Amino acid sequence: MQKITPVDIQHRTFKKSLQGYDRTEVDQFLDEIIETLEDDATHQAALEAEIADLRERISHFKAMEESLQNTLLLAQRTADEVKASAHKEADLIKEQARLASEREVASYNDAIVEVRREHQRAIEAAEKAKSELRSVLMTHLSLLENSHAPSPPPQETAAAPALQHKPEPIEPTPDTTRITVT
Repeated sequence: MQKITPVDIQHRTFKKSLQGYDRTEVDQFLDEIIETLEDDATHQAALEAEIADLRERISHFKAMEESLQNTLLLAQRTADEVKASAHKEADLIKEQARLASEREVASYNDAIVEVRREHQRAIEAAEKAKSELRSVLMTHLSLLENSHAPSPPPQETAAAPALQHKPEPIEPTPDTTRITVT
């Protein structure tokens, strides 16, 4: 069936009869108009329902888009905060490591100073011991030089000086320690 347009209705003419227009023709035309309008109304209702459904879907998608944008912004903020926190933590760890290394270096420097002091004390103690030993040895040497040698007994003959008793040098034994004084 062909759709009736407003132009068709305007230009439609009916045959004249005694009582006016042919009733069956008018009724038939009105039936066609009614059928067309009903089809149009049904079609329009379907389109309006589809439009409403599409608007609802658009609204849903816009809400989803807004939610996704908010989620993206939140994720971006969270990522930025995590980065900032990680940088702060890294800086803190670096600073703690730097302070720990400085404390350790200071501790080693203190230990070096203490070892040097101990070394200096040991050198001074060795010098003092050498000096005291030198003094003791010099005292003994002086005593030995100042002591008088015993006079030879009177009964010895002229050959006696050759028989005089000379002290024998003491040979160091392997278990004795030799001390050298410089």
